[in-house]
Amino acid sequence: MQGAPGKVRSNRKPPPKNPAEMKPKRENASSEGYLVLLGCPKWPRLEVALCLVILMFYLMTLIGNLSIIILSYLDAHLHTPMYFFLSNLSFLDLCYTTSSIPQMLANLWGPEKTISYTGCMIQLYFVLALGTTECVLLVVMSYDRYAAVCRPLHYAVLMNPRFCHLLAVASWVSGFTNSALHSSFTFWVPLCGHRRVDHFFCEVPALLRLSCVDTRVNELTLLIRSSIFVLIPLILILSSYAAIARAVLRMQSTARLQRAFGTCGAHLTVVSLFFIPVICIYLQPPSGESQDQGKFIALFYTVVTPSLNPLIYTLRNKDVRGAVRRLVGREREM
Repeated sequence: MQGAPGKVRSNRKPPPKNPAEMKPKRENASSEGYLVLLGCPKWPRLEVALCLVILMFYLMTLIGNLSIIILSYLDAHLHTPMYFFLSNLSFLDLCYTTSSIPQMLANLWGPEKTISYTGCMIQLYFVLALGTTECVLLVVMSYDRYAAVCRPLHYAVLMNPRFCHLLAVASWVSGFTNSALHSSFTFWVPLCGHRRVDHFFCEVPALLRLSCVDTRVNELTLLIRSSIFVLIPLILILSSYAAIARAVLRMQSTARLQRAFGTCGAHLTVVSLFFIPVICIYLQPPSGESQDQGKFIALFYTVVTPSLNPLIYTLRNKDVRGAVRRLVGREREM
């Protein structure tokens, strides 16, 4: 007996799927809309303590750098090229820390460790832009010290206000231009559905580790750009200070000698605290072995270094201490 037409079972095999559909689906994180910043998954109990430590350094950064900006603006004795560039550095550090630390604190404190894909793109762009700007600005500040120590008679002509403003603008423009090129190149890399970033914030080496495609071109590009904006500035800074050292050793005035060592020593300390960690992160290829080490090195130059810069520049600086006394005295008279 023949069965009902609706219940007849066909022995035919279903037609083969489209070959494009049979390939593994490469899905970027943007399709999910968010990424997960893991922080320190191996030590989850330390995250609250780490959050409090980072908050303390962030408050130090805000107070210290805002104080330098306000003092440099209010006190006429600090209207010099050195303090103009120092105010730029302080404003830069404020922006640099604010671009990553608030999100970092929210992730460390609460159970949610997510960041939107768009937010990650924006964060990466500003971290790269402000970091590159600081590299160039530190070169400009070393040139200012070179002109002050080695060319004191021509200093006012060399570092006139118009030229100082051009140098500052060039520093900011070069940083944001480099970041636009490199961050867009990084986000073209498909992340194949992975959303777990083993880092405290969005950074190029951490994002490249998520890719399931060959990233050697990206790593080479990162190495070349890092060499241009890290090694070349560092070489220029060291060359400036080699010339400064020769000039200082010829000085016969003890007061001038101490002043030169004070300002140049502070700047060299800031240079060391910034460039050494950056070289450790960006001038080596991403690898699993250095992953945890790289995270905490990045945390150091993102959180600790900007908070120390105001202390380094002001603790032994007579000009800043004098500006504080004048400002306090003025308020008492009012």
